[in-house]
Amino acid sequence: MATPPLGAMQFDGNPMAAAAAAAPQPPATDMTGICFRDQLWLNTYPLDRNLVFDYFALSPFYDFTCNNEQLRLRSIHPLDMPQLTKMTGIEYALSEVLEPNLFVIRKQKRDGPDKVTHMLTYYVLDGSVYQAPQLSSVFAARIGRALYYISKAFTTAASKLEKIGYVDGEDESSASDSKVPKETIDIKEVKRIDHILASLQRRLPPAPAPPPFPEGYAPSTTEAEKGAETQQAAESIPTIDPIIDQGPAKRTKF
Repeated sequence: MATPPLGAMQFDGNPMAAAAAAAPQPPATDMTGICFRDQLWLNTYPLDRNLVFDYFALSPFYDFTCNNEQLRLRSIHPLDMPQLTKMTGIEYALSEVLEPNLFVIRKQKRDGPDKVTHMLTYYVLDGSVYQAPQLSSVFAARIGRALYYISKAFTTAASKLEKIGYVDGEDESSASDSKVPKETIDIKEVKRIDHILASLQRRLPPAPAPPPFPEGYAPSTTEAEKGAETQQAAESIPTIDPIIDQGPAKRTKF
């Protein structure tokens, strides 16, 4: 004896009850990490406002407990709004259409003919079905990304400031090291060397007189005046060593 089908045994041949029992569980609330695409269906049927809901019903985003599914079982178009307004519960509505690239489907809960609560939004973009993220999720993601970049900027700035402070410290230490030899100059040694040079200069014979002009050469008045000025300037030079007068700080460095 053949065993009767499970649906007929439990539901007495009621196909609607069997379909309801075999229907999968409602989809999760957050399914933004996945997408659905059936290339075979797209190659077979055109994607327009009349068939887009049938294509959406194949995706894991579809809730088989919605009122649209009940209309499909009654051979009524699932997006027939006059029929949906007479029912209460979960339903899908076509919100925006830009054939054949974009279709926006809104999931909502109907409590009356004019009382509807929005739940989730889905969109079909170039044949791929996605769930639109909720506004709170968008804000949380944007704020998290902004905080990440702000923290990264502060970390980079802090590292650069540490390097600048380290370089400044090195510059100060090197500057202080370079100043040490200048401060440790022995002034007595400098004066002793200046005194030796001055005594040697005094021991040298005086400079010889300039040679006489040749016979028949008459110097001009300008050259004579220059010679007289040069002689006066030489006589006005003090005999004291100018190096000693200027001090050790004015000496030429080699």
